[in-house]
Amino acid sequence: MGTLLVGCSSSGSNSARVVDRNSSAPKRPTVTSGQYVVKPGDTLFSIAFRYGWDYKELAARNGIAPPYTIRPGQPIRFSSGASGSTTVVASPSSSSRTTVTRRPVGATASTPATTTKTVTTSSSASTPVVATVPAAERAAGGWTWPANGVLIGKFASNGSLNKGIDIAGDLGQPVFAAASGSVVYAGSGLRGYGELIIIKHSDTYVSAYGHNRRLLVREGQQVKAGQSIAEMGSTGTDRVKLHFEIRRQGKPVDPLQFLPRR
Repeated sequence: MGTLLVGCSSSGSNSARVVDRNSSAPKRPTVTSGQYVVKPGDTLFSIAFRYGWDYKELAARNGIAPPYTIRPGQPIRFSSGASGSTTVVASPSSSSRTTVTRRPVGATASTPATTTKTVTTSSSASTPVVATVPAAERAAGGWTWPANGVLIGKFASNGSLNKGIDIAGDLGQPVFAAASGSVVYAGSGLRGYGELIIIKHSDTYVSAYGHNRRLLVREGQQVKAGQSIAEMGSTGTDRVKLHFEIRRQGKPVDPLQFLPRR
């Protein structure tokens, strides 16, 4: 599907706004079964972001206390009950293929599996969960635009969910923190986002900045609203742009509800 030109008025400009309905970021509903095995470079925040969870809820489900330290090889459970005879290991890629291994009842993890098969699921079968934002929170302010450029992709809450907005720009131009907070992920481990930064702003909100050429901050670093955190790029996508998301308690919300009009 091609791009859609949408006329709009904005202060100081009469140019048309280009809305690109194609987003390279994964469009997957929240995973609520099985488990994920931690890999080097993962953080609890990146796993929660990848699978649509609020990091506090995911930590509580797995008995992980602040500061939410995890280790490679550690299983992170999504299901509410104890694992039975079936262990589902969620794939870290954007593929919908999930490996299912069946073992005899009462067997241990070291017992050879009796049956192994691959199950293909369709994310379009589930309606993506989108958070409802209270008006008081939207009006609280404090958010700034993460980059200068043309808006080419808008948030959508339908079956072809775009979990954020896309802003076109020039290679290497600055990407800014949209609000003050702490960097909880900086890397390229989430397929479809390229070089990605996730910032925790409060117990409720995190923001994400994808497809960067170069990251200028590290995990654990405190940043201020408007601070340069990366250089815009095209990693994980086919053009230079910033993919920007805001998540409330793990669920995507429309960033345009928070960002000042321009």
